[in-house]
Amino acid sequence: MRARIAALSLAVALTQAVSALSLGAQESQPDRRPGVAVLRFDNGGSQGDEAEKGDFDALGVGLQQMLLTELAQNSNLRIIERGRLNDLLAEQNLAAHGRTDQAGAAKIGKLVGARYVVLGSYMDLYGQFRMDTRVVDVETGEILKTESIRDRQEKVYDMLVDLASKIVSDVHLPPLPAQTTASRKSRNIPPEAMTLFSRALVFQDAGHKDRAIELYRRLTNQFPDMVQAREALQQLTGGSGL
Repeated sequence: MRARIAALSLAVALTQAVSALSLGAQESQPDRRPGVAVLRFDNGGSQGDEAEKGDFDALGVGLQQMLLTELAQNSNLRIIERGRLNDLLAEQNLAAHGRTDQAGAAKIGKLVGARYVVLGSYMDLYGQFRMDTRVVDVETGEILKTESIRDRQEKVYDMLVDLASKIVSDVHLPPLPAQTTASRKSRNIPPEAMTLFSRALVFQDAGHKDRAIELYRRLTNQFPDMVQAREALQQLTGGSGL
C-alpha cells in the first residue's frame, strides 16, 4: 500500500515537474511578432482658426500615441512603447522632434527591435485634416508604402482607426475583424479630446506630472470613451486614478 502511494506521489511530482518545464519553455520563447514603432508626427502647419499654434503642434505626440493604441488592437503586431522610444531618442540624441528620414528611421527601428517604423505628418487646411504616413522596412531601409488620408477635423479619431488598418494591410498582416473596427469608430473622441490628450502627453514627457494628471482627470470626466487618458491617469497616480 505504502509503495503504491509512493509511486502515485512520484508520478504526480513528475507530472508537475514536466508541466513546469513546459510552461517555462513557453515563457522563454522570444516574441517573434513583427515589432512596430511610430515616431512623433510632424506638424505640417494649420491654416484657419481651428486651433492655437501651441496646441496644434502638440497634436504630433497625441497622434503618435493614438496610432500606437490602434495598432495595438491587432495581436499580430508587437508594439514598441512610446516611452521606450523617447528614452532611446534622448539617449542617442536622435530626432528630437520625431523628424527623420527613412535611413534614420531604420536606425532607430534596429535599436528598439522594431521590424517596421511609421513616419507621419499632419496638417489642417481650414477644417480639412490630412495625415500622411510612410512605413519603413527596418531590414532594408526602404519605404514599403505611403498612405495619405484626409477628412473633416471632427473625424480625426476615425481617420486614425482607418490609418491603422491601412498600415496593417501594407505589411501584409491579417486585419482586425470588421466588427472590432466598427466598435472603435463608435467611440466619442472629438478633436477637443485629442488636443487635451496631446497637451497632457507633452506635460508628462516634460516631467510636469501634476499638470498632466489634471488634464487626464479632465479627459476622463468629459470623454469617458477615451480609455487612454484613464490608463495614463492610473499609471501616474499609482493605479488609484485619484
